[in-house]
Amino acid sequence: MGVGAEEVVWGGRTLGETPAKVHRMANPPAVPGAAALERMMDFDLSEEQRLVRRTVREFAEKEIHPHVERYEAEERYPTELIAKLPPMGLMGPMIPERFGGSFSDVLTYGVICEELARIDWVVASVVSVSNSLLASSILKAGTEAQQERWLPKIASGETLCSACLTEPGGGTDLGNLKTTATRVDGGWRLTGTKVFISHAAHAGLFFVVASIDVSKKHKGVTAFLLDPKGESAEGLTIGEFPMRTLKRDNLAEVHFENCFVPDEGLLGEPGGGFPILGAALDTGRFSVAARCIGQAQRCIDLAVPYASEREAFGQSIGQFQMIQEKIANMICRTEAARALVYRLGRMKDAGVARASLESSMAKLTASQAAVENALDAIQIHGGYGLSTEYEVGRLLLEAKSLEFGEGTSELHKKIIAETALGLRKQ
Repeated sequence: MGVGAEEVVWGGRTLGETPAKVHRMANPPAVPGAAALERMMDFDLSEEQRLVRRTVREFAEKEIHPHVERYEAEERYPTELIAKLPPMGLMGPMIPERFGGSFSDVLTYGVICEELARIDWVVASVVSVSNSLLASSILKAGTEAQQERWLPKIASGETLCSACLTEPGGGTDLGNLKTTATRVDGGWRLTGTKVFISHAAHAGLFFVVASIDVSKKHKGVTAFLLDPKGESAEGLTIGEFPMRTLKRDNLAEVHFENCFVPDEGLLGEPGGGFPILGAALDTGRFSVAARCIGQAQRCIDLAVPYASEREAFGQSIGQFQMIQEKIANMICRTEAARALVYRLGRMKDAGVARASLESSMAKLTASQAAVENALDAIQIHGGYGLSTEYEVGRLLLEAKSLEFGEGTSELHKKIIAETALGLRKQ
């Protein structure tokens, strides 16, 4: 990312005015709480990162927000909204420019995920899955041919991605996979089932983990890149997975029945998939945590104005101490989570290869903040919090899904405690 005399350029794209111009702009509209919230956690962001935040926030509010509730009601996957991401450089924030991406640093990627998720879980998930799980894995473990084939397509938006990890018997225990990979002439045959799979019906690239020997547990885990519209289409079934929420995501059950993956689809070495998966989940948990603080922030953004405008007993409910306590708690838990997420991003930018402890701390804290903020926001809204007229009720169910996505809270507490006790290494 470079700063010119009159504009900021990010990933080869002009974002807008220089930071100096941004600071000289007129005061923002007088929204309750805006003065306090405007400065939060910005003191340690670079000028370029602040402008990326502002640009993505304005884009999401203008181009995405007006459609979210309608898409959810229609159970409609946001294809048209996703198509608006590539021109902004938002489909490849972890992909180097030589492959058509806009990568600058990991923290900036987190800010992008945060601001997109503040408006829409699904659009943010598209970016998160494509970059944290797929692109990062291909960059770390992929061959030159795999990188040349897939990374430009991901960055341009030509190919959406899906990560087929979770199985019916358990999502957290990825070392105990039931999906198997059998060696055959020219490639592999996959057999098994994956559930809760985002973007599957719309994806052109799957990241699949399977075991070449279930008796070897994690040492049998192997990673594959699968083209669901190519040679692997035969034996592949994508079915709807019924959900009470995130209907616009079209979550799926993916079934592999002797599904062929050619040799060029093997990512890394046979039996070497667990380290690839671990590194991907490190980055994945960072982006999920960033998305959580975006949703936690959205709850604040909705609750503060409502508490200022809603009146009861002759005054705004924001003047009651118990409402003030809720708002104070929402702000503090969001900022605490944001600090952990940003620290993790800086660790990645400093070259720390694995940060499992810090990833678990960030993901645990941020996902709990998102859920607790949604609960408080609903309470502040009262009965309206469960009305389709207000979005806070939807935010609660979506936040809850993030609390057990990318590892349950119980798993992350186990990782944190075992690391502290010396029972687990990073």
